[in-house]
Amino acid sequence: MPAVGRQLPHGGHTSDRDLAFAAADGDRLALECLLRRHFDYVYAVCRRILRDPEDAADAQQEALFRAARRIARFEGRAEFRTWMHRIAVNAALDLADRRGRYPPSMAEPPEPADPGPSDVDRATIRLDVDVALQQLAEPQRTVVVLRDLCDLEYDEIAERLDIPIGTVRSRIARGRSNLAASLGNSSDPAGV
Repeated sequence: MPAVGRQLPHGGHTSDRDLAFAAADGDRLALECLLRRHFDYVYAVCRRILRDPEDAADAQQEALFRAARRIARFEGRAEFRTWMHRIAVNAALDLADRRGRYPPSMAEPPEPADPGPSDVDRATIRLDVDVALQQLAEPQRTVVVLRDLCDLEYDEIAERLDIPIGTVRSRIARGRSNLAASLGNSSDPAGV
C-alpha cells in the first residue's frame, strides 16, 4: 500500500484500488480523485432507487461521505465500484426510509427534445414498466428493484432487508410474475 505523502499520479491511469489504499493511508488528493471519479455513477445508482432528483442528490452526498469515512475498511477483495455501489444503495434506501418515500421506484425516463421512433418506444416501455412496478405490493416491488434495477445479489438483498434469502427468492419470483402479467406477458417473467 502507498505510504502517506507518496505522490501518486491521481489521473485516469491510477486504479481505483491504488487510490483507495492511498486514501486509506491519509492521501486526501487520492480520496478526492476517487470520489470525483465515481460521482456520476453514485448519483445514477441513487436516482434508480429514488424517484426525486433532489433525494437522489442528497443520497449521493451521503454515500460519498460514508465512503470517505469508511475508506479504511476497503480491503480490495472486491472492485472498488462494487464496494461503492453497495454504499450508494444503502444510502438511498436509508434516505427513502427516513423520508417515508419507501419503497423505491424506477427513475423517470428522460424526455427527449425531438424523439425518434426508437426513443419513443423505449420511453413508452419504461413508463409502462414504472406503472407496473407501482402496482406491485411493496415487498415485491422492493426486491425486484434491488435485484433487477440495482443488480444486487440475493444474499445482499437478504442482508440489507434483514429477511431470509428464501423470502427474497419467492418475492422476486412473485414480483416478476405479477410484473409480467401487468405488462401483458405471462410467458417468461424471468426476462423482465
